[in-house]
Amino acid sequence: QVQLVESGGGLVQPGGSLRLSCAASGNNFRLYYMGWYRQAPGKQRELVAHITTGTTTRYEDSVKGRFTISRDNAKNTLSLQMNSLKPEDTAVYYCNKAVAPLAPWGPGTEVTVSS
Repeated sequence: QVQLVESGGGLVQPGGSLRLSCAASGNNFRLYYMGWYRQAPGKQRELVAHITTGTTTRYEDSVKGRFTISRDNAKNTLSLQMNSLKPEDTAVYYCNKAVAPLAPWGPGTEVTVSS
């Protein structure tokens, strides 16, 4: 069972940037479509970006053009570069498979966009 640990969150001003990282355990990371999810206060968790086993990516409309998802299969890592951050991006961000069955959720990393 893959284990996931997210990092890189923090407090940033509107318009700023952050880069999130996800470290995955196990030998099969390269076989999974992977995604970044977020859960804002009082809202359901949503998938905002995902990447295939290669380099094909898809984004939710609200982050398109601002966020970039990438992966390094040799290092079992998933990244999310977030630019032009907005207050509505404030949430706890999680990585996980993009296709069921999902792995157990990691602790997430909190992103707060505020002046």
